[in-house]
Amino acid sequence: MDNRVSARWTSSGMKYILIMVLTSVMWSSGGILIKLVSTGSLAVSGLRSLIASMIILMYLRKPKFTWSLYQVLGGAAYASMAVTFVAATRLTTAANAVLLQYTAPIYVAILGSIILKEKVASKDIAVIAVTIIGIIMFFADSFAAGGLLGNILAIISGFCFALFVVSSRQQKSESPMETILLGNLITAVVCIPFVVSAQYDTKSILGIALLGIVQFGVPYVLYGIAIKHIRALDAVMIAVIEPILNPVWVFLFLGEKPGFWAVLGGAIVMIAITYNSLRTSKENR
Repeated sequence: MDNRVSARWTSSGMKYILIMVLTSVMWSSGGILIKLVSTGSLAVSGLRSLIASMIILMYLRKPKFTWSLYQVLGGAAYASMAVTFVAATRLTTAANAVLLQYTAPIYVAILGSIILKEKVASKDIAVIAVTIIGIIMFFADSFAAGGLLGNILAIISGFCFALFVVSSRQQKSESPMETILLGNLITAVVCIPFVVSAQYDTKSILGIALLGIVQFGVPYVLYGIAIKHIRALDAVMIAVIEPILNPVWVFLFLGEKPGFWAVLGGAIVMIAITYNSLRTSKENR
């Protein structure tokens, strides 16, 4: 009986959907942890990726780089996503940057159908549309005009995020973890000048350590496990939990209350993601 239940649990994919949910929840800790850090953004990005690289190396022990097209492409997309998003937040509002980056499900739907041959059903398109509407509502109070270059970089960051997810999924029969490790190493190297020139206090060091471990290192190990078993589109849809939960932690720990549209938009996104996850699990069964 236990074996049958275990097989059904694994085959349904719900186990890996829940791992991806946990990954997104851990990613969302960035908002509250970054409050501890007064160091420059690019220095934080570099050190966060360096710490994450060490954690991933501890998990892999002996990484095997194949230097295949999708491993290199995924690593480059990961690093580009990290750097362009940081640059975007400096050149436009944080709300603009997050909103435009999370147009990624649209790109994943297109790239996934072309590269992965993962079919996009009409229900998938409907869920993507509802999710994007929910995100727009979520950031309606803080979205602002202007910052054209920042907005463009945020869109590029979203495309890079999608390319990273699809490239990781393409390596499901191998180990996508090396792609994540490569992306973090590239990010760390690119940010070395900012890491060296930055100044650090005790609070910032603690915040950067937590960002590297809790927000990047451990969740990216979990992501590498989950992406081998769930569709690229499902992974990026669940990842939308991150910007929704981000202000929730700020509210719980710092008392910054979200507005009406943020609450409504967040509820719509969570309902859409829950529906999509349950539907996917049912179809897999």
